Amino acid sequence: MTKISRLITSLFIALAATAACAESYPTKPIRLIVPFPPGGTTDNLGRLLASRLSESLGQQVIVDNRAGAGGTLGTDFVAKSAADGYTLLFGGIGLAINASLYKNLPYDSKKDFTPIATFATVPNVLVVNPTVPVKSVKELIDYSKRHPTTLFMGSAGNGTTNHLSGELFKSMTGATFAHVPYKGSGPTMTDLLGNQIQLMFDNLPGSVQGIKAGKLRPLAVTSTTRSPVLPDVPTMIEAGVPGYTVNVWSGVLGPKDLPKEILVKLSNEISRIARDKAMVEKLTLQGATPLVSTPEEFTKRIQSDTEKWAKLVRSSGATVD
Repeated sequence: MTKISRLITSLFIALAATAACAESYPTKPIRLIVPFPPGGTTDNLGRLLASRLSESLGQQVIVDNRAGAGGTLGTDFVAKSAADGYTLLFGGIGLAINASLYKNLPYDSKKDFTPIATFATVPNVLVVNPTVPVKSVKELIDYSKRHPTTLFMGSAGNGTTNHLSGELFKSMTGATFAHVPYKGSGPTMTDLLGNQIQLMFDNLPGSVQGIKAGKLRPLAVTSTTRSPVLPDVPTMIEAGVPGYTVNVWSGVLGPKDLPKEILVKLSNEISRIARDKAMVEKLTLQGATPLVSTPEEFTKRIQSDTEKWAKLVRSSGATVD
């Protein structure tokens, strides 16, 4: 057998092995890394998806919370994992924001991941403690200007969408309030309900229960259309802030060089689940909307959002060392 013949034979054997691997994938449990603590929006959405993926793939998809450093610890864990489809990241828009927020990331957000499919998007909602004497966005802006030292806005941490949504709001309206960063949405919400802080731009699923119980007062959602969960709450644009929109997406990524056959299989399954009527209903109850995309579309979304949020990070002065 000539060298060329041996080379061709080896190539066909490798291709056949890859195809067989993808066809049988998965043959063992999959870890879905959520880079945030349990109980938050990203975690809740990740668990919804993991449950359905376990059914459709025939192997358990285990949610593994690896929180810390604004989501970078869990994200880095996936970046350095084997590209075999058994360690995946349930990431969000923080992947795009952190690219400019952190000066020395241990991974390259553009090169170290394989975007597989988006899953859902949620708006933020501007909520205030009911003791704050305002019932609209305009009243909040006016009140903040008259009482510049009395309002405190909480967030899940420096550079999170909670924080940057507030910075964007201030830059577009001239509103005045101080930012108080917390370590996660849970303790932020606790202090908002206790009136230690007065307002927050929270992911809608995290505030729905408090709003419906009358413990939080919603002023506006940050999407371009009203949420079916809160049909009486205006969008920020309707409330008098033209051009203000913030949508927080989530999706699944793998390490770089994920085999194409596995990529296609996972992308198709995630997209099918996101379109499923029962899943749409579950997402809607949480204030989320299905977001279906191809790997190529997901890649472009990450790139465009990285550029968009880099500008706001620079203008707000937000930084994390």
